[in-house]
Amino acid sequence: MLAISDLHVAYGQSEVLHGLNVSVAPNEIVAIMGRNGMGKTTLMKSLMGIVPTRSGSVNMEGAELSKLKSYERVAKGLAYVPQGRMIFSAMTVKENIETGLVASGEKEVPGDLYELFPVLLEMKDRRGGNLSGGQQQQLAIARALATKPKVLLLDEPTEGIQPSIIKEMARTLKRIRDTRGLSIIVSEQVLSFALDVADRVLVIENGEIVRDEARDGIDAGQIAKFLSV
Repeated sequence: MLAISDLHVAYGQSEVLHGLNVSVAPNEIVAIMGRNGMGKTTLMKSLMGIVPTRSGSVNMEGAELSKLKSYERVAKGLAYVPQGRMIFSAMTVKENIETGLVASGEKEVPGDLYELFPVLLEMKDRRGGNLSGGQQQQLAIARALATKPKVLLLDEPTEGIQPSIIKEMARTLKRIRDTRGLSIIVSEQVLSFALDVADRVLVIENGEIVRDEARDGIDAGQIAKFLSV
């Protein structure tokens, strides 16, 4: 579904990602783990075209994305939930989701989005800024799903969210994958969440992938060593 080949990304002269190679299968959930500053957010932003690629390839279903603008990548089927959620706080819940409909061409928020996130239906006329952190995260995911993506990128979705909501989010993401048949890449520092949600766990260290393991064979202790400060 998504193939990242020899991806090099830099800020000015400082290279942050050093030739990453990652492949994501259809319907697969991949967690990319690592400490702060190791390149997780840079990878997400480069996949979306927010940070330019120095060299390498990002290929989705045979289409090369690396030279496309962000909105063109969305049109091809890539959706992004940024770190910190970045919802429009002055707009209502419904209006926030409607911003995602531009890409799909629909006029009304699909009912199945509200089925995934019932709290958003209850609060559809409330301003986004009045929602809790967990509710804002659900809103940001719903807005991304409104674009009808094939691949969903989530950058640190558990940040600032209470543990009970994190468990629920893992269940929801798996349900989204199962019902919509899309692939999900999630960058994360919370190991328990990654183990709950992912089919595969990758570890990024200093801009390079140092581990790539199927969920069933993971040594959680080994992964945890890369996450401790």
